[in-house]
Amino acid sequence: MRGRLSIFNATALTLGFAFLYLPILILVVYSFNASRLVTVWGGFSTQWYAALFRNEQLMAAAWVTLRIGFVTAIIATVLGTLAAIALTRYGRFRGRALFTGLVYAPMVMPEVVTGLSLLLLFVAIDMNRGFWTITVAHTTFTMCFVTVVVQSRLIAFDRSLEEAAQDLGATPLRTFFSVTLPIIAPAIVAGFLLAFTLSLDDLVIASFTSGPGATTLPMRVYSQVRLGVTPEINALSTILIGLVTIGVTTAAIVTKRSAVLRAGAKGQAT
Repeated sequence: MRGRLSIFNATALTLGFAFLYLPILILVVYSFNASRLVTVWGGFSTQWYAALFRNEQLMAAAWVTLRIGFVTAIIATVLGTLAAIALTRYGRFRGRALFTGLVYAPMVMPEVVTGLSLLLLFVAIDMNRGFWTITVAHTTFTMCFVTVVVQSRLIAFDRSLEEAAQDLGATPLRTFFSVTLPIIAPAIVAGFLLAFTLSLDDLVIASFTSGPGATTLPMRVYSQVRLGVTPEINALSTILIGLVTIGVTTAAIVTKRSAVLRAGAKGQAT
């Protein structure tokens, strides 16, 4: 029986959404503030967006962050997908418990511990800290999230589809690329977006593993916010919110269309 939306439930829902999204809405509104004081409204203006793109330090940090996030997402998606296949398809094998623990450990381990341990590793092997050390560090803790997302899809996968393809003469490799990969593609895309978002958002691990030539955007923003919030930071945050919203909406639309197409194909087959 479907329950009614009571006054208490409506109030709790409204307060919950307001708690989550009202600060974001205020940030977006004040990014168009003409006044330099972020708490005093001085009229509508887009001058801080123009000032943001003239800020060479923020633009350089944004470019470094995007490159790190993209490379991290690609590597984490490949390794995470392979790990999910190994955990799902190969049953019990020697060292499975250890392998599972190593895959999922970064997900529950505090970021301070992960960052410090990676820093000690890079110092021990005498590796110069910079772009690639941050990329390796981000891949280490984002790969486990990709594994969880892809593994959940593989658990519910209908193995009879692969068996049918192999009965028709397809090799295991051909079966994977022609049958398995298209079906689990939405989960892989979701894992890629999750890894990319986590890399963009990370501050703690990047602080341990970065060098003089690689300052990420969260590190740059944090260093500036400590001296006071500026309207440029509000403009930057608004742009990031817009990009994330577009990415999430696009992923949802693609996933929904893929589900509709699969449902239509099954209906035609039956």
